[in-house]
Amino acid sequence: MTPPSEASSPGDDSPEPEQSGGRWRKLSLLAAIALVVALFFGFGLQRFLTLEALQQAQGSLQGWRQQAPLKSALAYMAVYVVVTALSLPGAAVLTLAGGALFGLGLGTLLVSFASSAGALLAFLLARTLLRDLVQRRFGRQLAPIEAGVRRDGVLYLLTLRLAPVFPFFLVNLLMALTPMRAGAYYLTSQLGMLPGTLVYVNAGTQLAQLRGLDGILSPPLLLSFALLALFPWLARAATDRLAIWRLYRPWNRPRRFDRNLIVIGAGAAGLVTAYIAATVKARVTLIEAEAMGGDCLNTGCVPSKALIASARLAARMRRADRYGLRPVEPSLSVRQVLERVAAKVAAVAPHDSVERYQALGVEVVKGHARLVDPWTVAIHGRDGQEQRLSGRSIVLATGAAPVLPDLPGASQVPLLSSETLWTWLRQCPLERPRLVVLGGGPIGCELSQALAQLGLPVTLIHRGERLLRKEDADVAEAVRSALEADGVQLLLQTRVLGFAAASLSETAPTGSATTENAAAAAQVLVEHEGASSSIACDAVLCALGRKARLEGYGLEELAIPTGDTITTNDYLQTLYPNIYAAGDVAGPFQFTHTASHQAWYAAVNALFGSVRRFKTDYRVIPRTTFTDPEVATVGLTETEASALQIPVEVTRVPLHELDRAIVESAERGFVKVLTAPGKDTILGATIVAEHAGELLAEFVLAMRWGLGLSRIFGTIHAYPTFAEVNKYAAGAWKKARAPQRLLGLLERFHRWRLGTP
Repeated sequence: MTPPSEASSPGDDSPEPEQSGGRWRKLSLLAAIALVVALFFGFGLQRFLTLEALQQAQGSLQGWRQQAPLKSALAYMAVYVVVTALSLPGAAVLTLAGGALFGLGLGTLLVSFASSAGALLAFLLARTLLRDLVQRRFGRQLAPIEAGVRRDGVLYLLTLRLAPVFPFFLVNLLMALTPMRAGAYYLTSQLGMLPGTLVYVNAGTQLAQLRGLDGILSPPLLLSFALLALFPWLARAATDRLAIWRLYRPWNRPRRFDRNLIVIGAGAAGLVTAYIAATVKARVTLIEAEAMGGDCLNTGCVPSKALIASARLAARMRRADRYGLRPVEPSLSVRQVLERVAAKVAAVAPHDSVERYQALGVEVVKGHARLVDPWTVAIHGRDGQEQRLSGRSIVLATGAAPVLPDLPGASQVPLLSSETLWTWLRQCPLERPRLVVLGGGPIGCELSQALAQLGLPVTLIHRGERLLRKEDADVAEAVRSALEADGVQLLLQTRVLGFAAASLSETAPTGSATTENAAAAAQVLVEHEGASSSIACDAVLCALGRKARLEGYGLEELAIPTGDTITTNDYLQTLYPNIYAAGDVAGPFQFTHTASHQAWYAAVNALFGSVRRFKTDYRVIPRTTFTDPEVATVGLTETEASALQIPVEVTRVPLHELDRAIVESAERGFVKVLTAPGKDTILGATIVAEHAGELLAEFVLAMRWGLGLSRIFGTIHAYPTFAEVNKYAAGAWKKARAPQRLLGLLERFHRWRLGTP
């Protein structure tokens, strides 16, 4: 069916214009530059900066130089600075003039400082006039280039300066658009231009014999410059090799290795790393101290989504009248729900089992692994025995653990995490235990809503003004409304002061141990807008984030740098090039799918990095929060675009316009797409809807492979499906940009064909 005609209201979320003072200063500067350039060409001054003109005036200029040596040197430098600063033609001739008038020594000195000062001025002028404009327009796309300049900018610039085949004015312009500091730019330019300066100044000392500029840089000389330009990189490579030699010098490298690859940790990153290694026939050992599958399978993604599935059904039973049925309150048995959760975990477990990976060719060892040296791992088995293995490469995939608050009284109350919640619920004698959830991030929102949908009393405490701080305000508001509709009591802008065991005065009447009036096990002490109070509960569920597991793996003994995570480079290498990290322990994301994504790079670089290695690609990373409705995002949000001053156009389509959403009584939510101004290039997409995680995949694919909204609009989507909403968004974008003048002409054409005036 045809999408509704008013499905979207695109808008421009561009940042506010610059302050008028700054804008006028730039315009004045640009006008002044344009005036000087116009006067230069208008008066034909370029005719004085030719080889012929210089040769004709050589005698008179030398006479002036002898009469006023200081004045002539200063005047020469001033002219040189202006010409190079404004990128006017004639710099090469001026360099020859330096040799002809001042000789090789003094001429080289004058040209070196004048050319460097002029290059710096050109750099500063271009940065003042263009950098902000380019950043607003292409800031996100330039991020990798800027990162490279911050890391190796001096080497890049030195190479460009040493090889005179690159136009110097273009170097000034392009480097001005990067974050390179002006001081580093000046010093590097002066050093890099010195060899070329010497060649031209020396040629100028023989000015009378020159017949043209072409002969100055002969092919052999150009080749010499090219080889010279390689010198900084060769020197750096040699320095890096020396640093690596010094790094490994204290350790005894094995003459032979037991394994091609050793992987520590059998979560998502470790499993995929071992799988890839086995697929390419490498000899790989996977070491895991706990259960295979890591947190995702055993205490995280899988059990939580199984719980959410039961909770959503319970919520629909209460709202059955939306489907023409009689609403009913589900008969809750927490133990029965958890039995289903355990069954689903058991059904998925074979995918990550020891047996499966051994069949794939992976050696699986159960025990705790610790680095002994850069190649050797000591494995402490459950039987108390220690085994040592050596590997050419090692991948650390130790994962992350929940963060628990260090607050007064924490030891006096049942303080749970997403890992310990399941055991506590199974052992809890209460039918409907009261829970306080700390944290309004994805985990806190998901579990709060799911437990409330199952009928448990839930209070969510969040210090911030709104939930899901990484999402836009309208997304957070949609989630807040959904949580409150399902019975979650929200306390925003509330600070937790501490905890206390419940007092005896709160004991419930006899026989009420399985009701909501049962004695509370804990008190959560909070402060909101300066007023303190307490909240009674049976347990506190902490959803305050996760921290990388860094201790007990030998990182300290090897002095491997860590912060919140293990420090790695773009190739996921740690301090030691043969030791890699992937997954939550490496960051910067804590998603199962990014852990698997990193695992490919860690495995391939670890096994084949000496032949070819790959930088980890984080350009398109989707995320989904499994609330009801779900929240799925990829790329920029409106909030991020505003903070980064990236101009965007926003197209928004509400779900209540979609036929499938209407018949499913799933009208809550919307699709929001951010595009580059005037283009269909997708910069980001956010979906709030049932099945949002599945719907987002089309935008992820489009962004990854550079497909715009026009391609989505031109793709047939089956009717009636939820996926049609993506095409609706593309159609709304196109409609908002329809050529109104052409449509008016077409309207007149069709009236004419009907014979009407």
